[in-house]
Amino acid sequence: MQDKAQIGIIGGTGVYDPELLKEARQVEIETPFGKPSDKITLGVYEGKLIAILPRHGSDHRFSPSLVNYRANIWALKSLGVTRVLAPYAVGSLQEEIKPGDFVFVDQFLDRTHGRASTFYDKPGKVCHISVADPVCQELRNILTETAKALNLSFRPEGTYVCIEGPRFSSRAESRFYQSIGAHVIGMTMVPECVLAREAELCYAGIAMVTDYDTFKEQPVSIKEVVNRVKENIEKVKNLLAETIRKIPQERKCPCSKALEGAFI
Repeated sequence: MQDKAQIGIIGGTGVYDPELLKEARQVEIETPFGKPSDKITLGVYEGKLIAILPRHGSDHRFSPSLVNYRANIWALKSLGVTRVLAPYAVGSLQEEIKPGDFVFVDQFLDRTHGRASTFYDKPGKVCHISVADPVCQELRNILTETAKALNLSFRPEGTYVCIEGPRFSSRAESRFYQSIGAHVIGMTMVPECVLAREAELCYAGIAMVTDYDTFKEQPVSIKEVVNRVKENIEKVKNLLAETIRKIPQERKCPCSKALEGAFI
């Protein structure tokens, strides 16, 4: 079978399940930006070619700061992927967004530093990509419809604060992000979604709320995060499976033309 895929899943903490696929096999990809986080699992689901890439490595060896986001996106693009579904664990910044909820984020605030966020970092082409709307509206609509059909508790939009990590926020930081109206906080949406846009891929984030961030009395703990992921993993798998089933072959969104007018 040729090494090709149509839909990519970049799995976050605990969300890599090759059992979703038929005819599953693993491939290693080399990119101009080094190796991706791990081997990519290719297979078939509902007649569609799927590629699953564990964001932090299958053994979770890469912290959010050390993930090779450029290699990950480049590798999926090289396989023919045009759409990316990206689950990640996040903390809630608002009382009404509860642990166990999903948020289909449509905006971000970038609080990272030093991460490579463009493929065009050498003298020559200068690319000013627009991320005014960093998430594919078509994919996000499908996620919303699917979550409603599955009777999941979700918010159809939201702002994701992406911090550098790997530490969690101080209470002052968390309360500041809460005060400006952000909804969830995590460590991986940026530059992943920006690079997907530069690669002209459709990208949609699936933010799974594992905890209230540190604006609450109880500090965040990795044990709490992991336990919440385990409790909700079947919901994530069902959401991914049903969403993949509904994704049409043809793209009608502007994501495939993102580079038009972006170069000087």
